Amino acid sequence: MDVLSKEGAVNRSIGIASVVVAVLLAGSVAAQAKGKGKALPVEKATLTFAPEVPPPIARRKPALVKATFDSAVKRMEITQGVTYEFWTFNGRVPGPMIRARVGDTLEIHVTNTDASGMPHNVDFHAVTGPGGGAKVTTVVQGEERVAWFKLLHPGLFVYHCAAPPVMDHIANGMYGLILVEPEKGLPKVDREYYVFQSDFYTKDAAEDTTHLEFSHEHGAAEHPRFVVFNGKAGSLVGDGALKAKTGEKVRLFFGNGGPNLISSFHVIGEIFDNVYREADLVSPPAHSVQTTLVPPGGATVVDFGVEVPGDYTLVDHAIFRIEKGAVGFLNVEGEPRHDIYVSQDEAATCEGCLVHP
Repeated sequence: MDVLSKEGAVNRSIGIASVVVAVLLAGSVAAQAKGKGKALPVEKATLTFAPEVPPPIARRKPALVKATFDSAVKRMEITQGVTYEFWTFNGRVPGPMIRARVGDTLEIHVTNTDASGMPHNVDFHAVTGPGGGAKVTTVVQGEERVAWFKLLHPGLFVYHCAAPPVMDHIANGMYGLILVEPEKGLPKVDREYYVFQSDFYTKDAAEDTTHLEFSHEHGAAEHPRFVVFNGKAGSLVGDGALKAKTGEKVRLFFGNGGPNLISSFHVIGEIFDNVYREADLVSPPAHSVQTTLVPPGGATVVDFGVEVPGDYTLVDHAIFRIEKGAVGFLNVEGEPRHDIYVSQDEAATCEGCLVHP
């Protein structure tokens, strides 16, 4: 069988599988709908890249949510003037954020345009079943796999590639977040942001190098060269800083891809009003929390009101990691609140400071 014939056979198989699964899903939903025979409405997932977040789910009924993930290697900056070969979902690190609702069925199309010949797949921590879906989504260059997963649990979940060697795929950038909203959704806030921490391991190189290569050995030794937010040192600094206005409530969907380091997530100058620890959206949140732990492969959701204008610093409070890139800013505009924050003298400029510039 020639290549075109093989591709045709694969496409026909996918088409047949789509019909079969759609019928099964419709039958399942019909049974759950007390025999009314209603099929799931179909919608295309709104995929966003950090720090942007897809809009809240307005519907209150389950749907079939379709998304496509492509795997590829892409050279991008890891810090200013220095590049790295990232392994990506949809060409970015972290990969896209998906927003769905508990009870939805995720239809995921997984493709591979990685010219190296490496296989890739997706392990969704939100998925119930072997490998979180990795076992049925593995693809090599030119292939496509389609799978359907019912989202049984609300929460904020990490996804990542789990093709062997799993640690290398994660260490090189193949991860992201999927939010599964509870049935009644989340409390309304004014702004939502997607922030993802990860650690990168590179071979030793001269200080003036302009390109760095991955080191499995440094990864095994848990000795990162970079610890960053949203895939790059400085991604949330300057023009990339998050924005808000006084009187608003801000929500951060925070994930940790690791592959090794626990994050002690903290926003300097703020106290979290609500912390959904370990991204548990079912239990009541904790209140008035200063710093929250997020393990590799884990996530949290925090929200807080911003009352005083100024610059607020996002850090991993394992504080030396700031020098490795784990720092970002939330710029808040508004009128002064001297009833909350006032001093005899003007704020001093901190020349060369990474924490309070």
